[in-house]
Amino acid sequence: MGNGFEDLDLDRLRRRRSEKWQLFPPDVLPAFIAEMDYDLAEPVLAALREAVGLSDCGYAALDGIGPAFAAFARARHDWTVDPGRVHLVPDVMAGVDALLALATEPGDGVVINTPVYPPFFKHIGFARRQVVEVPLVRPDGRWELDFAGLEAAFAAGARGYLLCNPHNPTGRVFSAADLGRIAALAERYGVLVMADEIHASLTLPGVRHTPFVSLGGAAAEHGVTLASASKAFNVAGLKGAVAVAGSAAMQRLLARLPDSCHYGAGLFGVLASLAAWNAGGDWLDALIRQLDHARAEFGRLLGERLPGARYVPPEASYLAWVDCSRLGLGPEPAQVFLDRGRVALGRGLDFGAPGDGFVRVTIGTSSALLAGIVDRMAAACSP
Repeated sequence: MGNGFEDLDLDRLRRRRSEKWQLFPPDVLPAFIAEMDYDLAEPVLAALREAVGLSDCGYAALDGIGPAFAAFARARHDWTVDPGRVHLVPDVMAGVDALLALATEPGDGVVINTPVYPPFFKHIGFARRQVVEVPLVRPDGRWELDFAGLEAAFAAGARGYLLCNPHNPTGRVFSAADLGRIAALAERYGVLVMADEIHASLTLPGVRHTPFVSLGGAAAEHGVTLASASKAFNVAGLKGAVAVAGSAAMQRLLARLPDSCHYGAGLFGVLASLAAWNAGGDWLDALIRQLDHARAEFGRLLGERLPGARYVPPEASYLAWVDCSRLGLGPEPAQVFLDRGRVALGRGLDFGAPGDGFVRVTIGTSSALLAGIVDRMAAACSP
């Protein structure tokens, strides 16, 4: 590809202290967690270096977050955001926790679309709300929302909907028309839509991401968009995200966010977000080109070395959702790949029952390491 994204040194990566590189022994190649292998964007790196050089490790200040996110949203998504309606939260799930506490009651149902990001289950449970699963459907092999199922869940009394868009792990980017149907249902049944859009900045060529509240009308009146620089710029450990209101009603709700949302965010997370949103556009464009290459290369490698695996390239981000049911590995293929191939992949059943026979593979890495991942997967299937 002719850029630094391909120049990765495995020995150097193994010196990292993040969970990705510390959870398993050194002989295991990790591709199980939503963390890319690439170096930080230079504007982000410069901002963090400057803060360390100044011993600037105090509490986060809010200055600039609203305008920076608004400018980024306009440039990336053609979304006009009122900077005053951008609220700092520690991370997307902390924002969800706060919204559940503010807008629902213990015992209320919260809808999720399985297979889905595993912490959704835990956080809804921790909040003493009830998980209501409305699985995605695959009428033609492509994951789609089940609108009849959504309406049935809302009609039965669910008060919240935790929408993952772009969707993790399937990589789907739901259309503006789909989101409009969700908004209409939310208005009809009085449901709060919490739109987790953490992967939105990584929408890949061929599709367009529509921020939920940017639709206006019912979406803005009944929804909050939660966003972060963490996935696109690989700074998840620094703690900084935003909750965005698109209406006066939702602004009143977000104005009640607890002080812990402000103080739970890290100064480095805020500084990294500001640098990313203000000056990281060129790096992000190059990253998207790299990920477009990676999703195609991963498919080529699977077709060549593990043809029994079924894979639909993601429309966003760097997560591949792979159906291994025809490989004869049983319901826990991730364990087989780990035991026999020494490659750590995401366990499909952690994403809910529709994950039976699946694995999630992090493909935000170099072509050489992608080949290593697939080689190890193929080795695990060898007689």
